Amino acid sequence: MKAYLDSSSFAKRFVEEAGSDRVERACSQASELGLSVICVPEVMSALNRRKREHTLTAVQYREAKERLLDDVRDAVIVNLTPSVIGSAIRILETSSVRAMDALHVACALEWGADLFASSDDRQLKAAKKVGLKTQRI
Repeated sequence: MKAYLDSSSFAKRFVEEAGSDRVERACSQASELGLSVICVPEVMSALNRRKREHTLTAVQYREAKERLLDDVRDAVIVNLTPSVIGSAIRILETSSVRAMDALHVACALEWGADLFASSDDRQLKAAKKVGLKTQRI
């Protein structure tokens, strides 16, 4: 199964929070993991925010960053191509999602994901609307 995770879902692999167990299950069941090119910067931003807010120690941050970089070595990174941008525009015109959320859905669609995982209800609704199978994380 080709599983695509949006950034907020993928981040749950590196910081224990609600839904982390579902992310682990989805990743373990996947034959391929797909991520947008924007995913790593978004996850790094979240990890840095937690470090600034002192909810992650420097050691926890370093360990999470190392695990993140290890994970993305095995993932398929979907780039922002003209086709993806065109799909994102259509998604924005027909759904009430933000730009980054539309880009994630468009990347999953372009890659041909068997599963789109997110914890954002509007994003999941947009993904279903374009024919993706979804899972709430």
